[in-house]
Amino acid sequence: MEPTTREELLTAAERYARTVPIEVDLSGIDWECSDRAVRRAGACIYNRRTGNVTIRLTWSAYRSFGWEEFTGTIRHELTHAWEFQQFGESGHGGRFAEKARELDAPRHCRSFSDARLRLCCSSCDREARRYRASKAVKRPAKRRCGSCGSRYHVKHVESGHSWRTHAGYLIARKKLDEDW
Repeated sequence: MEPTTREELLTAAERYARTVPIEVDLSGIDWECSDRAVRRAGACIYNRRTGNVTIRLTWSAYRSFGWEEFTGTIRHELTHAWEFQQFGESGHGGRFAEKARELDAPRHCRSFSDARLRLCCSSCDREARRYRASKAVKRPAKRRCGSCGSRYHVKHVESGHSWRTHAGYLIARKKLDEDW
């Protein structure tokens, strides 16, 4: 039976982790569930001082993927935990890729939500997805495209509103109000 609550998800993830053939000290891992994350399905956080690892799973990613696909996310985060416990660091490089391949874990998890905003170059086709009102979204004129050097503008995907300045951002935010 698939988990239907956050608590059930964490319990199922811990239980599932015990079946994954990886040399990880599971007693040194804390499990959390996130309702805030909008881009990543999971995160593995390492405390250098204590050596403790926290695996944070994203509830909306689980709801989007379902249990079968989400087990790949758990294996992915366990691969990070293995790197942290063995080497004190982790990334998505060659060592990670090799271990992830052994576990049939995705090297990168697919997106589970659509970006609300797009940071767009005014001259070339370069775009970057944004999910929150970051500094670049609030003040796009201060940013330049890495490809051609032109300034950016921001587009609110759902409404089509667009702006190039902080004042434009404030106006769009006010116009959109609850639809932001």
